[in-house]
Amino acid sequence: MAKTVTAPPRQHREPGEVFGAGFTMFADMLLMGLLTTLACLPVVTAPAAFAAASGTLRQAAESGAPADLGGFVRRLRARTTVRSLAAGLLLPLVAVVVLVDAALLRSDLPGAAVVAPALVLLTLGGAVVALRSTALPESSQLSLRTGLLRTLDDARGSALLLAAVVLAGLLMWSTPLLLPLLPGPLAFAATAVDLRGPGTDG
Repeated sequence: MAKTVTAPPRQHREPGEVFGAGFTMFADMLLMGLLTTLACLPVVTAPAAFAAASGTLRQAAESGAPADLGGFVRRLRARTTVRSLAAGLLLPLVAVVVLVDAALLRSDLPGAAVVAPALVLLTLGGAVVALRSTALPESSQLSLRTGLLRTLDDARGSALLLAAVVLAGLLMWSTPLLLPLLPGPLAFAATAVDLRGPGTDG
């Protein structure tokens, strides 16, 4: 894996920067959340949208420059391929399977006490693999296989990302109005985990 060089955090404010570099990254994350939500509306574009958000946040972290709409759109176009659209088709199918299984669990079928936790773990694990698949460097193609390998190779990072997914789920359940912003923190978490994973520095 190529060595990642991360720019050191800025200790001063740029001209016109009111809140400092830390708040700029927070604002970038929220902006990416809104843009990713809009880009995910066709559903099949979700993998490309998360990959574009991750790539934009990665560039912002490495260069210290704020994320911008132009960079997101450029990466979204580059990531919208036949492979990513095909992966996006899996999302409705997975959602239908989860809803059907959840409905069957509520019907008091034998073994529901075992199947329910397994279904939750499978869903969370799938979310982690999907996020790691979209947080790849721009030189890599989107690949569920690569995401799965990175999930298994970096158990600690995957556990951190799992915690982020659970937290996002709790926030969505408790405060549905936050839903349009949640893709940003998830893309940020996946990017941060990938940057600190095996074979990377910074």
